[in-house]
Amino acid sequence: MELTHRFVTTGGVRMHVAEQGTGQPVVFCHGFPHTWYIWHRQLPAIAAAGYRAIAPDLRGYGQTDVPADPEEYTNRAVCGDLLALLDDIGAEQAVFVGLDFGAALVWELALRAPERVRGIIVLNNPFAPRPPRAPSQLWAKAAARHFLHLHYFQTPGPADEELGARPREFLARVYYALSADYHYLDTWRFPAEGTGYLDVLPEAPALPWRWLGADELDVLTRDFERTGFTGGLNWYRNLDRNWELTADYADAKVTAPAYFLYGDRDPDMEGFSGRDPLATMRGHVADLRAVTEIGGAGHLVQLERTEQVNALLTTHLAHLAAHPAGLPA
Repeated sequence: MELTHRFVTTGGVRMHVAEQGTGQPVVFCHGFPHTWYIWHRQLPAIAAAGYRAIAPDLRGYGQTDVPADPEEYTNRAVCGDLLALLDDIGAEQAVFVGLDFGAALVWELALRAPERVRGIIVLNNPFAPRPPRAPSQLWAKAAARHFLHLHYFQTPGPADEELGARPREFLARVYYALSADYHYLDTWRFPAEGTGYLDVLPEAPALPWRWLGADELDVLTRDFERTGFTGGLNWYRNLDRNWELTADYADAKVTAPAYFLYGDRDPDMEGFSGRDPLATMRGHVADLRAVTEIGGAGHLVQLERTEQVNALLTTHLAHLAAHPAGLPA
């Protein structure tokens, strides 16, 4: 079961995908600043369990096309890419696994195309209903008090130039800051005015770390050295547009079978998901089958606790196979 690479033309972009194994498809969706490679420890484990593990570079990342128009990075557009991927492999449905932006993406895909979603497994970013106001209004209010990357990334130019000039340093520092080895919300101690992201991120210790090797960071860095970060930053610049495009789903509940796992030191759970994110998710995900807290892990939980995450993924996939949608879980 060798790892292979190929390209799929979705109608919108030429998308690079990494694949391993045969069987029912399991599609892994990454976030920022990642590529397909953020899942490279999961693909062989899922393939060995009897599935076709697929990890695309989502649009704007890695070897996938980087559209010039910032408005081409909506969740609606990328959901179209994922459905085109299913059509390409001749699959009516797949299980989708998501982290970070990839988590928001698969939650929305489950609302937009439930008939194509066999189940979802989400890491660290719980489902939340559509807010009553555009997200940027909340970020601007927060940025009046402290630095907030969500607000900083909205203006094209400054972040693109800052991060693109020092890609390996940025990746090391942001991965470290998001991990259980640091408290990411300490970045809020800095003022927003006149501050860049590298000004607020901690210095990263020398690699290797207990959960990331220098060779792994090298692979990730090479892609961003070639592409820069604008494609990924454009996802942030479409969050208001995503909000506008989901008006019809404001009161909708996710009906696909869902499994959720999170690091006990994940900053999104602590500072970006509301006061009681698990209760909110339970109220809006009709078939939420498991919620698992993973100790000693932050945002990149699949790297920080690889064996535990892989065991959970295979367990959840087996449970879903035994109890598909419509049957008692």
